[in-house]
Amino acid sequence: MTITHLISDCDGVLIDSEAVALQALADFLEPIAGDRDRVIELIRPRLGLKLEALVLGICAELRLPEPSVADLAVMRGVVESECDRKAKTVPGVRAALEAIPLPKAVASNSRLMRVQGLLERTGLISLFTGGLYTADIAGRPKPDPAVYLTAAAGMGAATANCVVIEDSITGVQAAVAAGTTVLGFAGGPHSPADQADRLRQAGATLVFASMEELPGLVEKLRSGQQAVLI
Repeated sequence: MTITHLISDCDGVLIDSEAVALQALADFLEPIAGDRDRVIELIRPRLGLKLEALVLGICAELRLPEPSVADLAVMRGVVESECDRKAKTVPGVRAALEAIPLPKAVASNSRLMRVQGLLERTGLISLFTGGLYTADIAGRPKPDPAVYLTAAAGMGAATANCVVIEDSITGVQAAVAAGTTVLGFAGGPHSPADQADRLRQAGATLVFASMEELPGLVEKLRSGQQAVLI
């Protein structure tokens, strides 16, 4: 295996937004479900899904009426607005990416305009010379592998030569299905206590808790060394 390219998820890996999304979604669903702790418990493992799939899955599990298309649109607007307003980079991610001498791209379930805006505002966009690839471009959201297949093709890389950085079960499943090597990030404030185990079970080759570890893990993969899991 030769690692030649890096592909990163956006929310939760580059942008520290998943914790904000978690609370915003809980604000919407709590009046319906009546138990905020239970709602948060159901949201956490679904982070990374498209908002519609996340909400409909929770409503089905709780046997609640499905929200209307209009309600979902309002919810999406508020959640994205909150995430964008409070957007900040994941601690240490800029330095980590700058230390990795590989072409880089982003593969996200979010819309292209939103991802581009977030990366421009946080100053990360110049790191991703390989391009930005999103579900609205690929045609199908994660856990379908389409966005990762599209990203690899856009960079002219074989998926077997790509390393992916993901923080969600949904994203790891998509990246594994695409044939990439996956590093799971379990250090976000939104991550449940057992997230490292969940990411491994989903197929992550290695799991790490701090961006300071990332350059070393990628270098070990590139050199064929065996890295130590957390």
